[in-house]
Amino acid sequence: MKNMVLLIDANVLLNYLLNRGVECDYAMTVINSCRKGKVRGYMAFHTVSILWYALRKKPVQERRELLLDLCKIINVAGVSHDSVMSALENEAFSDFEDCLQEKCAEACNARYIVTENIKDYKTSTVPAITAAEMVDILLSMER
Repeated sequence: MKNMVLLIDANVLLNYLLNRGVECDYAMTVINSCRKGKVRGYMAFHTVSILWYALRKKPVQERRELLLDLCKIINVAGVSHDSVMSALENEAFSDFEDCLQEKCAEACNARYIVTENIKDYKTSTVPAITAAEMVDILLSMER
């Protein structure tokens, strides 16, 4: 299981960072699995700026510390110029940001994209699952 790689979407990371929503416990379990080294977690490079903006009501220093702490647990996946070009040409995704997520998931060899918006990834080459589904997988692998 240690070799399982996940690309974690901003919505799951925000559930974790802000302790929000009914999915928060699942997000915490997924992130804690990354922290403990049970799986390797990644976030797309552009997710960092999405999180920075989403946390804008917090003081700058607190945002900085939250994201620095998160980046100690979750790696940042980048993509090449060619991957961005490919994403721009991909008409299967209605949301360009989701297509970039897919490209980052491919770049880090993720088995899953963990997101609360699985419908946005119907055409993704990397399967999308919810944090709750990921927790079920983690539990089944521990048995």
